[in-house]
Amino acid sequence: MKLLRFGNKGAEKPAVLHTDGTIRDVSSLVADYTPATISPELLRILQSADIGSLPEVPSVTRIGAPVARTGHFIAIGLNYADHAAESGLPVPNEPVVFSKAPSSLSGPNDDVMLPKDSLKSDWEVELAVVIGERCDYVSEEEALSRIFGYAVCNDVSEREYQAERGGQWIKGKSAPTFGPLGPWIVTPDEIADPQDLDMFLDVNGERRQTGSTKTMIFSVAHIISYLSRFMVLEPGDVITTGTPPGVGMGMKPQVFLKSGDEMRLGISGLGEQKQRVVAR
Repeated sequence: MKLLRFGNKGAEKPAVLHTDGTIRDVSSLVADYTPATISPELLRILQSADIGSLPEVPSVTRIGAPVARTGHFIAIGLNYADHAAESGLPVPNEPVVFSKAPSSLSGPNDDVMLPKDSLKSDWEVELAVVIGERCDYVSEEEALSRIFGYAVCNDVSEREYQAERGGQWIKGKSAPTFGPLGPWIVTPDEIADPQDLDMFLDVNGERRQTGSTKTMIFSVAHIISYLSRFMVLEPGDVITTGTPPGVGMGMKPQVFLKSGDEMRLGISGLGEQKQRVVAR
């Protein structure tokens, strides 16, 4: 099942992508996809409903981020060995953990706004997971059962802010619109193996990133288990799990986003995003 939200920013409603390709409004079943409503019980309600009988949403409607608000927007850095190499950094012995501000969350096709005076904004296609149940010291064997669903994330990053301004990576990861998520959350029953998903990202029609989650250093299950030792993960939390090589920072010479650029990215089984880059 594919869960999404539609409508103007700040007024989105929950929906399901029906098997016939239409989008169906499910606001009669759940007020919204939020940390308060995301749960295994919600999936049972949606899976047992007659989705085809619910109101159809016009195809031209804006698609928003598939979760209304996240308590934690957690990211994993350098989780592909070849990306670590292009960054000039050693392969980590443990997951590199940082945060994106929850306010960076945006729709999959919304414009990406460059921060004022941005010099080095960059792209990163990533597999994200949305937590469905509380995780507190969860084992790797249990971890995948706590996932509400999977989604595409573009971990947009301002590299000067991230690496040259001192302090933590969060400064380069958190501008408004720097967290496009979606177009939908795909429930775990549709993803046979999260460690076998192809990924790509194009800038202005040119392929920049090609990869597979097969080459992750730390698996999705390991990441969830690892994080749950340091913090409690709660329903609605988003974890984005790292990017394969091909980012602008790793090119020679380096290439960064500018106003007017277009990004298209996707992951097999999870859909695609498309963003236009604009100046703030």
